[in-house]
Amino acid sequence: MARPTTKEQLKQSGEEGFKKLFALIHSMTAEEQEKSFSFDDRDKNIRDVLVHLYEWHQLLLNWIHSNQSGSKTNFLPEPYNWKTYPQMNVEFWKKHQQTPLKEAVTLLGKSHSDTMKLIDSFSNEQLFTNKYFTWTGTTSLGAYCVSATSSHYDWAMKKIKKHKKDLMGK
Repeated sequence: MARPTTKEQLKQSGEEGFKKLFALIHSMTAEEQEKSFSFDDRDKNIRDVLVHLYEWHQLLLNWIHSNQSGSKTNFLPEPYNWKTYPQMNVEFWKKHQQTPLKEAVTLLGKSHSDTMKLIDSFSNEQLFTNKYFTWTGTTSLGAYCVSATSSHYDWAMKKIKKHKKDLMGK
């Protein structure tokens, strides 16, 4: 599906991406889901990928709620910026090394639901008009939502498909 440009497309691509992600995960045995990736990456297993998605949902949710309540907040928390956010991702990874896969699934399920409900609370105009909100800078709120949902789900599926392919080759 092309990058969403309307609220309905955003909702549809977010839900479809989430379902496809979990269909892919559920196509693997519990043992395969817990196995470490054979390729070198920041994320070492499916749990790491899922908590990464969860943490980016939290960034989006907190950013929107803070700004809606009048507290001017940047999308990325201090001290991070768009040049240093890979370091933030490493901190997310470290934070969740004791999080079990089952809990990661639960956390992501709730954050996905919360994110989709929040998206639904905005009009198409609010989501896809550049600079509609001063706190989105030169872009649209929808662009951030796409990045935190469907685009990120595509990223996650690529990693998990690679993992699954590597498992099949062994």
